[in-house]
Amino acid sequence: MPSTKLFAIVAGAGPGTGKATALRFAKAYPVVLLARRPESYAEAVAAIEAAGGTAVGISADATDPASLDAAFERIARDLFPGHRLAAAVFNAAGGFARKPFLEQTGAELAGALDGSVKGLWNFAQKTIPLLLETVSAEDKPSHPPSLLVTGATASVRGSAQFGPFAAGMFARRALAQSLAREFGPRGVHVAHAVIDGVIDIPRTKAYAVNGGVEDGKISADAIAESYWHLHTQPRSAFTQEIDLRPFVEKF
Repeated sequence: MPSTKLFAIVAGAGPGTGKATALRFAKAYPVVLLARRPESYAEAVAAIEAAGGTAVGISADATDPASLDAAFERIARDLFPGHRLAAAVFNAAGGFARKPFLEQTGAELAGALDGSVKGLWNFAQKTIPLLLETVSAEDKPSHPPSLLVTGATASVRGSAQFGPFAAGMFARRALAQSLAREFGPRGVHVAHAVIDGVIDIPRTKAYAVNGGVEDGKISADAIAESYWHLHTQPRSAFTQEIDLRPFVEKF
């Protein structure tokens, strides 16, 4: 078995996909959870520790390079010195708002682009060099180093009144695809996930989705399992993109 010390990092580690993904990856690695506010990651950190895993939450804003610099300096210096990065998951949200186009503002468009694509750009700038170091390590990890990116229906289809969000998510998908083509041949698995439906989290409990049928919303735990599957794919069969939706979702 490889003896390399590894860790994973999840950006956008709030309730839902971020928390579920952190919990899943914590079964194999110490996990760093990044979010703007401590209350976003506190519950996940507590759950991981209660299950016997190791987790550290750090308040950081992916749209701010200085904030990410400080977070990664702390990781290298104080948290997991000597560890290599096994998996990085970008799950941060950005600019989700429904409004008629003629009522939208330039500031809303800029905010959506910042959260959706600038955040991924900054995160990839910090994580890809670390993932490449893992690729080149003499003691190879069991699974290829991975950068996994959460997308949405808006990544491939712009709905009415969601212009800024769609613009940002289209750009996020394009950046992920470009990174996959550049770094896949160097051994880093970059994959984008189109999450096509409403995720079953406390905030959406009251939503009547797909007629209210059982499993009519996407399970966050099921998304996390799909992310783990992507991470464990051998390099002879990388998936660049998956799309996930409930069995009754129209698409």
